[in-house]
Amino acid sequence: MNIRPLGDRIIVEPIEQEETIAGGMLVLPETAKEKPQQGNVLAVGAGRRDEDGERIEMDVKVGDKVLFAKYAGTEIKLEGKKLLIMKEADVLGIIEA
Repeated sequence: MNIRPLGDRIIVEPIEQEETIAGGMLVLPETAKEKPQQGNVLAVGAGRRDEDGERIEMDVKVGDKVLFAKYAGTEIKLEGKKLLIMKEADVLGIIEA
């Protein structure tokens, strides 16, 4: 990937939920699907600065699986993938295995 987020922004690849039912597959049109709320962090900015100009370290790191608000971030398409650029504050939590 050739993009580096600035400040306290992160790049997340959303994890699409499977839409299946017992005994077969249920195929929903794209417009009827729920927006994903989980994703994998692909890139992390350097962090925001406080009033004194000091960097505040990010809590999220590359490789984390995160839970985020339903309509968080800005959707972009890069190298054929749908990605989200969002602020670290849009992340609700880190999913630990």
